[in-house]
Amino acid sequence: MKNWNGKHISKAAWLSLAGKWVFLGIMILFTLYPVIYTVLGSLKTNAELTQGGGFFPEKWHFENYYQAFVQADFTKYTFNSIVVSVSVTLLAVVTCSLAGFILARREFAGKKVLLALYLSMMFVSLGSVTLYPIYELLRALKINKSIFALIVALTGGQATNVFLVMGFTKGIPKELDEAAIIDGCSLYGVYSRVVLPLSKPILAVVALFSFRNAWNDYITSLIMTISMPKLQTLTVAVVQLKYSVNAAAEWHIMLAGASIAIIPILIVYLFANKQFIAGLTAGAVKG
Repeated sequence: MKNWNGKHISKAAWLSLAGKWVFLGIMILFTLYPVIYTVLGSLKTNAELTQGGGFFPEKWHFENYYQAFVQADFTKYTFNSIVVSVSVTLLAVVTCSLAGFILARREFAGKKVLLALYLSMMFVSLGSVTLYPIYELLRALKINKSIFALIVALTGGQATNVFLVMGFTKGIPKELDEAAIIDGCSLYGVYSRVVLPLSKPILAVVALFSFRNAWNDYITSLIMTISMPKLQTLTVAVVQLKYSVNAAAEWHIMLAGASIAIIPILIVYLFANKQFIAGLTAGAVKG
């Protein structure tokens, strides 16, 4: 048998190659099916969804998006999500790059204990257990009634990102630091002028992870904005549509909102996929 390059391959090799493509096709199907179903469902009527109609809409109802934006005020919630996600991303990149740089380049008392604590938190799922103490801390600081509280709460828990940056930074030759110090750079000069520019690939990974987590977060955003509906994010607002004023689940509007929520993540990944793959691979190998 021949492959697409015209080279002869054995039957076993051909079956192995075909099996790989079948497996990849199944994985792609399972990955894309929920997205396609959500988009098509957002163009159906609520009755068509609840009564189990066909896969494709009988009639394309684009007015569902109008209702989501205008009647459900998704413009405000989308703006809140953008502000929160972009702020969390910027803070995460700054804090993780600083922490990763110090852990990779400096020796100080308690470093091993700190690394052990960071590492342990990567394997222990605390989940909602930490929400109450976080909220109480923000309340004690008197910032719990602002969107800044949500940004701070979502910026925490960056252990994985810190280890990624630390692993990448260890792969940067220390001779560059020494040369910069000889030229008169301080510690922060080495960080900003040497390490930071070379860490762009891994920082792209951190940014993508942070943006995705902040945009998709539900439980933390719900807790932090439960007394301030005007500060709710898009994810929380979509779930709130589950029951309308008529006590009926507005599934078609929910799916329209979910489709809207998917778009920014897809756009970010399309523009950052090369940096994401390169940075993640480099961080894993160098760590």
